[in-house]
Amino acid sequence: MLFALVTGLDAANASAPAATAASVSPSLVPVTATPASGVSVTGVQAPPRGRTAATASPLYRTGTLPRVNCRPGEIRAGSAASYRTFVTKVMRCLNLGWKTQFRKTKLAFSQPRLRFSTVKVNTPCGRWPSSAGGMYCSSNRTIYIGISRTVLKNVHPATHAQFIAHEYGHHVQHLAGIMNYYANSVWRAKPATKLAFSRRIELQADCLGSAFLRQISHSLPVEQAQWDAMVSWIAQNGHKNWPKNDHGKGRSQAYWLERGFNAGSPSACNTWTAPSGRLA
Repeated sequence: MLFALVTGLDAANASAPAATAASVSPSLVPVTATPASGVSVTGVQAPPRGRTAATASPLYRTGTLPRVNCRPGEIRAGSAASYRTFVTKVMRCLNLGWKTQFRKTKLAFSQPRLRFSTVKVNTPCGRWPSSAGGMYCSSNRTIYIGISRTVLKNVHPATHAQFIAHEYGHHVQHLAGIMNYYANSVWRAKPATKLAFSRRIELQADCLGSAFLRQISHSLPVEQAQWDAMVSWIAQNGHKNWPKNDHGKGRSQAYWLERGFNAGSPSACNTWTAPSGRLA
């Protein structure tokens, strides 16, 4: 079964202090939630099924994410090695934070795999879209991160941390059963319905990513002025890479980024019960 989520970096603005977004692969089939591999299921509950998985997820009742001491180091312009190190360390921080959070939900948790690539590889979820800078595939629970000269020009750590946290947010959605609801809802749905659901799942990943970023902002660090610049840029430009409006307008992306960052909690990220005006 195939299910892909993709994150693209706007090549024209790769050096701008902007958060990034993801898009959903056009080739979707219904998926069935399965227990996380490598995790004992003793005392672990199965994820909710159907609409409840998205609208009333146990994640929304877990409070703030733990503060994680996350010091991934600097990204040196043009240095693939420093970028790999940075991403790998941020992933470790994400694993630690979300493992703790999932313990509160009594849902099974497993770490996603991480793979770097300098080319657009084929994955179990299909071919890596040409416009994407990264990709999450739920079939093998792997986050694919592209390394290119354009990406390596951006040395802003908060930008890359948000990008990675967004991709990880899709893994969180998968483990929580939200992906299962999404995939089954858009299977054979009309185009307008698919786009509306896509915006809900992508904007939620934005929010989950920024909630995590808030909880590492003391050590990464993320200064308020830098965060404000990121949000301002995304409000003006966030939609330009997605002409089908499957990620929401820039103002919608900015709104959910702010919600997550201000709260530091998944409770702020329930896009599934939000009014459509917040998901335009």
